[in-house]
Amino acid sequence: MYTTSILLSSIEAVKKFVTLTNSYNFPINLATDKYKIDAKSIMGIFSLDLSKPLKIEVDSNNADDFIRQLQQFQCDPVPIKS
Repeated sequence: MYTTSILLSSIEAVKKFVTLTNSYNFPINLATDKYKIDAKSIMGIFSLDLSKPLKIEVDSNNADDFIRQLQQFQCDPVPIKS
């Protein structure tokens, strides 16, 4: 499992993020203090408070390419691996 924080600060960023997540077959979730949603769902993402960082959870051991592409959305430079 790979976990880090991201920030989706605009509608364009959300659209780009959803396009990115939908190009991978493994589970990707976004979490806040109260909710956990499928990161491939644009409607789900817009239901979250996008003014704050979101925690992303990737459940795959073959996510290196996705993690590299995810850096454009990261708000903290140190990922948390568990």
